[in-house]
Amino acid sequence: MSDGSTEFTRLPETDAEREDPEQATREEVLEFWQDRFGVPAETFEGYSFWERGAGKLWLYRGRPPSPVDIEGLGMTFLRTRQEHWKPTLEAVQRFGDRASKNVIHLDEDAARAFVAGEDRELDWDGDWGYLVVTHDLAGEAEPAGVGLYVYGELRSQVPKGRRREV
Repeated sequence: MSDGSTEFTRLPETDAEREDPEQATREEVLEFWQDRFGVPAETFEGYSFWERGAGKLWLYRGRPPSPVDIEGLGMTFLRTRQEHWKPTLEAVQRFGDRASKNVIHLDEDAARAFVAGEDRELDWDGDWGYLVVTHDLAGEAEPAGVGLYVYGELRSQVPKGRRREV
């Protein structure tokens, strides 16, 4: 179990292996990506999931021993232990091209506003909640980041330090 400092603990594979009832399992993480975004579970073969602190999940390609006491391990991936799980910008930019559900595609002007951190009123007939936001880059739809769609508005979830005026 993570002590909330720098200790990384590998997620248990299933509920039967879980000691902390609040901790996510690998099975639940794979189901989340499949159910919410249509990203197949096979996408994450060869990766392990780690928790540092309460609900801050990291993704690592390979399997180092657990627990590990280091500052970083792979990439930040998902926030759990809250009402709605939230994928990170890094996770969506890395795996969002495999998403087939809850993907919203923005035109150039809306994409510029999104990466600058601006919220926009937008018509969307899909699910409310976190979305994979894409835009055209070199003629192909590319993931730009995570958006939160509620009450007819797409709210940019681009972290302040990563926002850009383009």
